Amino acid sequence: MSATPPERMPDIRVTVMAADANPYGSAFVGWLFGQMALAGGSLASRLSGKRAPVVAADGFTFTAPAAIGDELSVWAEVAAKGNTSMTIATEAWKRDRHGEAVAKVAEGNFVFVGMER
Repeated sequence: MSATPPERMPDIRVTVMAADANPYGSAFVGWLFGQMALAGGSLASRLSGKRAPVVAADGFTFTAPAAIGDELSVWAEVAAKGNTSMTIATEAWKRDRHGEAVAKVAEGNFVFVGMER
């Protein structure tokens, strides 16, 4: 998506906690993937006005670890829209807890399908 974090507010912002981390002190990829799915799902539900479960995930790259204490921000945007489905592009960035240095942690696409409640 981008070489720098988006200028707008993130869809999710959370601190990486010890319970979210592996024995090496960085966030589990599954936890990170889940945060990205939450951000994408929030956007998909808001835009469709319906329940919007994930039906596919594609193109994920994990480029840097997020350490315990790092602030994780996730942005989501519509990449494609069909009749009942939409592809949401997500990217996650970390900010060092004690400074302003940022780095992209991951990016990838989710496909959500709008379903009646």
